[in-house]
Amino acid sequence: MQTHEINTRFTEHFRGRGHTVVPSASLILDDPTLLFVNAGMVQFKPYFLGEAPAPYPRATSIQKCVRTGDIDEVGKTTRHNTFFQMAGNFSFGDYFKEGAMGFAWELLTKSQADGGYGFDPERLWVTVYEKDDEAAQLWQRVAGVPAERIQARDGKDNYWDMGVPGPGGPCSEIYYDRGPKYGREGGPIADEDRYIEIWNLVFMQDIRGEQSPKLGHPPIGTLPTKNIDTGMGVERVACLLQGVENVYETDLVRPVIAKAEELSGRRYGANHEDDVRFRVIADHARSGVMLVGDGVTPGNEARGYVLRRLLRRIIRSTRLLGVQEPVLGEFSKVVRDAMAPSYPELVTEFDRIDSVMRNEEEAFLTTLTAGSKIFDVAVAETRKAGGKQLGGEQAFQLHDTYGFPIDLTLEMASEQGLTVDEQGFRNLMAEQRRRAKEDAKARKTGHGDLSTYRTLLDQHGTTEFIGYTDLQSHSRVLGLLVDGQPVKSAAAGTEIELVLDRTPFYAEGGGQIADTGRLVGPGVAVEVHDVQRAVPGLFVHRAKVVEGELGVDTTLEAAVDVARRHAIERSHSATHLVHAAVRSAYGKRAAQAGSLNSPGRMRFDFTAPSAVSTAVLTGVEEEVNDYLQSDIEVQAYTTTMDRAMELGAVALFGEKYGDQVRVVDMGDYSRELCGGTHVPRIGRLGVVKLVADSSVGSGVHRVEALVGMDAMRHISKEHLLVSQLAEQFKVPADELPERIQGVVSRLRSAEKELHQLRIAQVLQSAGELADKGTDVHGVTLVAEQVPDGVDGNALRALAGEIRGRLGSRPSVVALFSAEEGKVSFVVGANDAARDKGIAAGKLVPGFAAEVGGRGGGKPDMAQGGGTNPAGITAAIAALRTALDQVVAGG
Repeated sequence: MQTHEINTRFTEHFRGRGHTVVPSASLILDDPTLLFVNAGMVQFKPYFLGEAPAPYPRATSIQKCVRTGDIDEVGKTTRHNTFFQMAGNFSFGDYFKEGAMGFAWELLTKSQADGGYGFDPERLWVTVYEKDDEAAQLWQRVAGVPAERIQARDGKDNYWDMGVPGPGGPCSEIYYDRGPKYGREGGPIADEDRYIEIWNLVFMQDIRGEQSPKLGHPPIGTLPTKNIDTGMGVERVACLLQGVENVYETDLVRPVIAKAEELSGRRYGANHEDDVRFRVIADHARSGVMLVGDGVTPGNEARGYVLRRLLRRIIRSTRLLGVQEPVLGEFSKVVRDAMAPSYPELVTEFDRIDSVMRNEEEAFLTTLTAGSKIFDVAVAETRKAGGKQLGGEQAFQLHDTYGFPIDLTLEMASEQGLTVDEQGFRNLMAEQRRRAKEDAKARKTGHGDLSTYRTLLDQHGTTEFIGYTDLQSHSRVLGLLVDGQPVKSAAAGTEIELVLDRTPFYAEGGGQIADTGRLVGPGVAVEVHDVQRAVPGLFVHRAKVVEGELGVDTTLEAAVDVARRHAIERSHSATHLVHAAVRSAYGKRAAQAGSLNSPGRMRFDFTAPSAVSTAVLTGVEEEVNDYLQSDIEVQAYTTTMDRAMELGAVALFGEKYGDQVRVVDMGDYSRELCGGTHVPRIGRLGVVKLVADSSVGSGVHRVEALVGMDAMRHISKEHLLVSQLAEQFKVPADELPERIQGVVSRLRSAEKELHQLRIAQVLQSAGELADKGTDVHGVTLVAEQVPDGVDGNALRALAGEIRGRLGSRPSVVALFSAEEGKVSFVVGANDAARDKGIAAGKLVPGFAAEVGGRGGGKPDMAQGGGTNPAGITAAIAALRTALDQVVAGG
């Protein structure tokens, strides 16, 4: 049974039993505790935590997941994967244990002809929490599981919570017995290789305190509403139904290995080391394509860094398999074809995905070159110190800064006859992971900190936002917090957070910054400087009491800073138009990757298939401003998600949408899902002026623009500058480029003439320097520091002149020059010196480290540079020693 069929049967089974089918959430959600979605229940977390009411009593989904805690272990065995799919069914106060057991058992054991998976019920085992006698009894009654195939386990195995105070409960797992050849008898508690877990049912019934029941501590209460959260491992079920040993041999993963076999000419299963590389490629290719598909781009922090590591491990693994040509594009196509039946967006977004993958591969090859230079310096320093082992710190730097996998460093070191302090490297890696875990633990406490806000939400309901139509309102204070704690009142000078029953203030979201303004009542005034949605539906105003004393239940006049709001609206509407113009230029490949809308200024990030030219940006600016002349009315309306997609509305990566969505139309030119505020007509924008563009990551470009009067002021300033330049050069403004180009050309000619004069002056010192030569075992050595500022070209010319003056006697010339904290050097050897076995290029490693640099070249002439001018004297001495050793050894 193919994996897509497994998914379809799961979905249809639960659809037919009253569950709402919910699409997989993006791998990136707005959750401070997670880099990526790592479980099926993540998108339902607000309902389980009580932050928002569930819109349906029952739900089912096939959730794409990524877990990256053990990237370095992937490939070493067949058990580790970063990407996987979790099929789940969920109940929010509807059915509980008996229902969850019945639904799962029915799907697993029903014949394939009747739409089930057809597992032999005699080979299914279950585990229960050791204190959950009810679950054990229900399994016997509901599914007929005999007592001898029901095993009790402690909280570490069969109790679930989120790691912080909140909901939790016992869980029950279903295992499949693969048979005697996979291990010993005795059920899951005896051997989890033979008995493989395929489904986990969580019975969410408890309230966990500071101490977890996983460790034997009792819950502090019972949830008022009991919920169900289950997860079936799609890949594990696929292994069993397809009769293969592990996920790497299933229908969605094996094709990637097959492509790697085709490219490398090697065979999976023939060699353990190669098998590790094949598995790394197969796993990481799936994860990489799915992450890029959901809007992640390679970078040096957080999600981008994880993606970059995955892709670079693929590249390195293919090179270890002997493949030198680019590969990520080939693997991306295979993943697309395998996964598209379940994730059709991979087809529509493939041009963008492919572009990001290829660009990262090209960038890594450049990084590989830069890192290799650092590696060469480390090797030279190790050899100079008489060592045979690269330090763990150096290996860690290569890994952390340049993205070198440790196996790359090990291989390159071995080629140089060196070993690597692997333990030192692993200690530093462990320290880095420890810090990362501490950071993650700190992030987890975010859910604990939200309890006060959730209490306010439960007591008063959601905040009524009227800011789409009104910028003033009479509002009542429902809650007041100081330093995160509820208070009844706050005096002048106090920084506060307050919740109102209704508000015209926009809370930050969707790239639009929050409103500011004032709240005024009898004898009291408050300045609002920020508004956030602390939990879904609850607007929290961050403010300062500037006059009087504010108390709960006070009625205030809320007033948004109107001029600032309108300026932000112009920026946000401009962002939509720039987005449309960019998509007009590049198509769907140009997907929004971030935005910021502030008063009079907007910033828009988008995925670019290649470098963005000035001509394209000019075209974007012209197209937007031309469209503004139509003064189209901006319309906002709410509709279903399906209808919005039919209308062609653009949805953004990483955003979570419900069944009902808000659409913002600016004619047929721009139609997006958006919860922000906008101008009533696009003519209100006045002018949009692009003022900056840059690259902010692999495949991600950023444009910045001014809008309205801010744009006009910028244009006026530029016009004044042009007028002043025209007056200075005494030409009309339209002739300025030609005149400035002429001036620049003359300056360059003058600089060239000065350079030639400098070389001539330097060459005049050749005779004097040649006379300073000293004898080293019959070889004349001229090694001197020349005046600062002499560049490499001049040094080479001077060295050649000196070498010529020394005649036929064996001679070596080495010249050093410093400028602005850097060193340039050249080394030359004449024919007679080369006949004695002296090569200029081979002398460089003997002294380059003294000036903090490296270099190389041919036997007659070599050159290089460094960053330590203070080491020139020591470098000259080291060169003399190196020459002495060469001559004496010859």
